Amino acid sequence: MRFEVWAPDAERVVLECAGATRALERDADRAGWWAAEEPAEDGTRYGFSLDGGPVLPDPRSRRQPEGPDGLSAVVDDDRYAWRNPWAGRGVRDAVLYELHVGTYTREGTLDAAADRLAHLADLGVTHVELMPLCPFPGRHGWGYEGVSLWAVHEPYGGPEALKRFVDAAHGLGLGVVLDVVHNHLGPSGNHLPAFGPYFTETHHTPWGAAVNLDAPGSDEVRAYLIGSALAWLRDYRIDALRLDAVHALRDTRACHFLEELSAAVADLAAELGRPLSLIAESDLGDPRVVTPRASGGLGMDAQWNDDFHHALHTALTGESQGYYEDFARAPLAALGKTLTRGFFHDGTYSTFRGRAHGRPVNRARTPAYRFLGYAQTHDQVGNRAQGDRLSAGLSPGLLACAAALTLMSPFTPMLFMGEEWGATTPWQFFTDHTDPELAEAVRRGRRREFAAHGWAEEDIPDPQDPATRERSCLDWSQPTNGHHARLLAWHRDLLRLRRTRGDVTDPDLAAVRVAHDERARWFALRRGDLRIGVNLGEAAVAIPLGARDARVLAAWEPVESPGADGVLRLPPESCAVLGVA
Repeated sequence: MRFEVWAPDAERVVLECAGATRALERDADRAGWWAAEEPAEDGTRYGFSLDGGPVLPDPRSRRQPEGPDGLSAVVDDDRYAWRNPWAGRGVRDAVLYELHVGTYTREGTLDAAADRLAHLADLGVTHVELMPLCPFPGRHGWGYEGVSLWAVHEPYGGPEALKRFVDAAHGLGLGVVLDVVHNHLGPSGNHLPAFGPYFTETHHTPWGAAVNLDAPGSDEVRAYLIGSALAWLRDYRIDALRLDAVHALRDTRACHFLEELSAAVADLAAELGRPLSLIAESDLGDPRVVTPRASGGLGMDAQWNDDFHHALHTALTGESQGYYEDFARAPLAALGKTLTRGFFHDGTYSTFRGRAHGRPVNRARTPAYRFLGYAQTHDQVGNRAQGDRLSAGLSPGLLACAAALTLMSPFTPMLFMGEEWGATTPWQFFTDHTDPELAEAVRRGRRREFAAHGWAEEDIPDPQDPATRERSCLDWSQPTNGHHARLLAWHRDLLRLRRTRGDVTDPDLAAVRVAHDERARWFALRRGDLRIGVNLGEAAVAIPLGARDARVLAAWEPVESPGADGVLRLPPESCAVLGVA
């Protein structure tokens, strides 16, 4: 096979392959590239030495059997025999389910997660969103400190296990989304700087020097990231990529990296004959992220909408710290604005940022499904001091209200694993760094961060303690018991309505109607012929729906359909979905 590597500053590059060494030759057609042909097969170990230095893994390694610091291994993608034909599935009318392989089951492997996919198909979701899978030091972690951006974390099962997972998901009609991180690499096991200018001091990010997207040498760095993205979509038959924190991609070039990536993915989709999607996590509040390239945008198919989360969270919990402050002043009004306008901060002043933030969404040009709506995510749970879910402080009734507002919203809904049954297991920040100094630095940094907000150090879980990860694993005995089973049935009912009632997936934000009463704590949402009534308060309420002929389609507590006065009467902390005949 052909071995090649980009090392523009090296004077000599040696390939170590299956215990033998061979000097690579400069590629006459590509500046900075070195290449050689050498016998190899699936599983053959190899690495590169630059100018007499240590043997390092291939930056484009497809497998790291011994972890990020070990030799790379050849992967023959043709060895896997795909069982399930798949025409693809786009994000329009989708329902996503965010899943962390290492805690979805106690086994923490892709094969164990695949054994639980039937639960998701029965629930009614359409796509499984996997948190990052690239290799990182140790066994357990969130995955956002990965390196080797073309490989699969070996403790999860490696490349073959990912193919089995995707194949099994497709066999159940589920699409697969993969979370990828292009804005930084982990602090340990990252060997890219030895090969070339993959990072630049021109810009800085919360993780240090920025990934080089616009400085000298950035053409190859961009090609490296785009090649990795296309490999996930092509070789593993992934349906969409979730791009982590795109606001941290520092790029001053005329053609932004995201626009270039969007064009490359569109070309691959045309070649493969199936839809491929890009979903951005963006803190910019800028609708140009999801505006098509032909209209001057960056061409993302969808983006996470934290404004919806923040409004819903403050309405449910009353929290007002940090970025919740502006939303907490009138949480139901904030929720109404996001449901009808897309963003809450659309050029308004953000107290948390100390400046105006965001830009209005052109509702005539931007369909609602381009925004993801959610009540919980790995970020919004795991970045809390104790990783507590909404279930730690809310009644089952309020959890049902959160589900109704999320799953009946105009946005593409997303659930975080276990949310559908009100899981009481926390999801905490955990690491497994093999470098003792780095492990201690992460431990101290985590405790220092929350000590500044009044937390005692002993109350912050130790990220390096294996028990922290163990506590974060889902308890699969819960879904069949008590209020957990009832919440699971409620989510199934709501998702069934989402599938069967076209009004729920109407992409027109301008057609959404809301009403609310901050003091009485009720909220009403109108989606075509559907009415969603929610009572977040501790007293019964009368909601003037103005629909005399509406009938109850689903309700958390027994309620009667509105009479001649068109008023829906809801018990405390309950909700109902009604259809107008």
